[in-house]
Amino acid sequence: MTRIDIRPARGADFGAVTSLLRDAGLPVEDLSEACMADFLVASSGSSLAGAIGLEAFSQAGLLRSLVVDPDSRTAGTGRRLVAALEAHARRRGLAELWLLTIDADRYFAQLGYRARQRQDAPQAIRETAEFSQL
Repeated sequence: MTRIDIRPARGADFGAVTSLLRDAGLPVEDLSEACMADFLVASSGSSLAGAIGLEAFSQAGLLRSLVVDPDSRTAGTGRRLVAALEAHARRRGLAELWLLTIDADRYFAQLGYRARQRQDAPQAIRETAEFSQL
């Protein structure tokens, strides 16, 4: 089994992260190299096996852009990325995490997330590009 390490993303990871996201059909239009400061990546040697991002607002955060390379999907990489992001959010003092999904609701339900109405999201999250436009 190939070793997967979770680490903070770097600006140099931007191309590989956006490539993974595009290949998975996830939005990238509102991302920039500066956003990588709030992303974590799963790396396997010199290649990226996955990524996940956080947008922090006061007490709430938006978990966004969880993506795992198809070859790494059965190794628990996604679960490890979510757990690492949750720990990162706690260290930043966030009381809750929100996410927007079209087709991953069952996956996140297995991780303890529950469906909420869009209008219940904190105002700061409703004002993000991902929420309102993407």
